[in-house]
Order: sequence, then structure tokens, then C-alpha cells
Amino acid sequence: MGKNVYVGVDLGGTTIKVGLCDESGKLLHTYEGPTGTEHGSDVVLENIAQYVRKLVVDSSHDWEQVAGIGAGIAGFMDIPEGFIKLSPNLGWRNVPVKKILEEKLGKTVKIDNDANVAALGEAWSGAGAGIPNVVCYTLGTGVGGGIIINGKIYQGFKGMAGELGHIKVVPDVEAIRCGCGMYGCLETVSSATGIIRMGKEAVERGEHTSLALVEVLTAKDVLDAAKSGDEVSLRIVNRAAMYLGKSMAAVSVVLNPQRFIIGGGVSKAGEFLFDAIRKYYHEYTQETAREGVDIVPATLGNDAGVVGAAGLNLHS
Repeated sequence: MGKNVYVGVDLGGTTIKVGLCDESGKLLHTYEGPTGTEHGSDVVLENIAQYVRKLVVDSSHDWEQVAGIGAGIAGFMDIPEGFIKLSPNLGWRNVPVKKILEEKLGKTVKIDNDANVAALGEAWSGAGAGIPNVVCYTLGTGVGGGIIINGKIYQGFKGMAGELGHIKVVPDVEAIRCGCGMYGCLETVSSATGIIRMGKEAVERGEHTSLALVEVLTAKDVLDAAKSGDEVSLRIVNRAAMYLGKSMAAVSVVLNPQRFIIGGGVSKAGEFLFDAIRKYYHEYTQETAREGVDIVPATLGNDAGVVGAAGLNLHS
């Protein structure tokens, strides 16, 4: 029999992506299919099982080589028991994913939340390869995160570790309410949603900015305008970068990671954004805590989730 391979499942609200990885985290083969959320959890889990089997059949590997299956899912869960308590994106409540998939596939199955598995993917074979202690930020609609310590996901007491978007960094006088119900969270200023909000508010105040000419404002519009020298947009991007740097300073004195990895749509702004984040991180972080620490972009893109899920049986 050949070498072991591992299957990762990235379970999204509309699409299920499955991938086959070797023991080094190299992605060997992928397959995608519709989730079927509208038909309920039984149908979705049967779809996963079918897609996993098709993935292996279509690859050059035998089913006997599959040493484990992992799944990344957005939601609240009992990770050790493999139980989804609540997944708003899927409309699931109290679904024993691990048990059902193990019965359908006859393989060991592990689950974790989508942000953690994306972080594990980057740590295993992406921007953090070879570095045992990394912290990952995902800058998208919200701010997600994942903590990898000694090559393994750190989940905390109830699986809430890594909720970096809900670090309180904005002073009360400036703070707005976050979707989590608290005030001053990083997510309110450094996510795509936060950047768009700040751009719209500037336009509504009548500030002189090219953003006023944009019919449907996006975070990319704000970032592009900042690169072009629009002063209002520059102020917004610097504010987002400042609070990211400030949150990283707090993480550094608690966890002292060697590398911060930043992914998600906002990170595609490139070095223009990263230079600003590094500047503020250096300004806010105690010297010995920041020594040797770097801040880099994620490299796996949309494959991070499926790679990380495949790695759950090796690195969790």
C-alpha cells in the first residue's frame, strides 16, 4: 500500500470543496459540488460522503490510503465530540457531524471551525510552513483568526480561542457596536465591512473624497483610492491598520508568535496595507516581544480551508 493521504472538507453555505493532501500538506486533488443546504443536514452530509469518495476515486490513490478526514465548518461546536451546536450559515442546530460521517465513510473524522482550519492550512504548508508558532488573521466581511502553537490549533477552554476580531481595541469614545453585541471590537474597523462603513460615513459628512463618486462602495474602492492619494481613504486605511497593529501587540505579549499571517480579501491590497500594519505593530509592541517577529500575507488563498481540514488528523 502507498503512503497515507488525508481528505479535507471545506463546508460552505453554497459549495462543498474537498481536497486530498499528502503528509507534507501538498494539495494533490480537489473536487467541488453544491452543498444542498435547503434540503437539510442529512442531505448535506450525504453529499459530503459522496464527494469525498468521488475525490479519492478520481485521484491516483486507493481508499485504503486515506488515513483520516477533516472538515472545516462555520459555526459553534463541541470540537472533541464533533458536534455542531449552531451553524447559522447552514441552518443547523445540534448535528453530530463526526458520528454521521464516520458511519458513512468508515474513517476517522475530525471537525473544527473554518477560521481555525484556514490558519492550520497556512501553518502547515502555506506562509507559516516550518514555523511552529503562528497567528493568522483573516480580513473579510468580518475579522477571523486562528492560533497555532507548536504546530497545533489552540482552541482554548470552549473553542473560543482565536476570535481575534473581537479583541477590544477601539476606545469607548470612538467605539461602535459590533455584531457580537460588544463595543470597540477590531472587526468594526479593520474588516471589509468596517472599511466600507467608514467610507460611507465620510461621504455622508460631506468630506472631499473621490469615494463620493462611487455608486456602490466596496472595501477595494477605499483601498484603491488610498493608493491613489485620496486623503480621506488614506485616513480610513491607516485607522484599520493601526488597530490591527494594536491588536497584534496585545497578542504578542500573550503568545509571542514568530509570525503573523494575514489573509482574506482586504489583504489583497498588498504591501501598501502591510507596510502600514508593520509600522503600527512596531510602534505599539514592546521591543522584546516584537523581536524577530514578521507579518506576511497568506499564500494558499481559497485552498487554505481544505488543506487545513485535511491536516486536522495530523495537527490537532
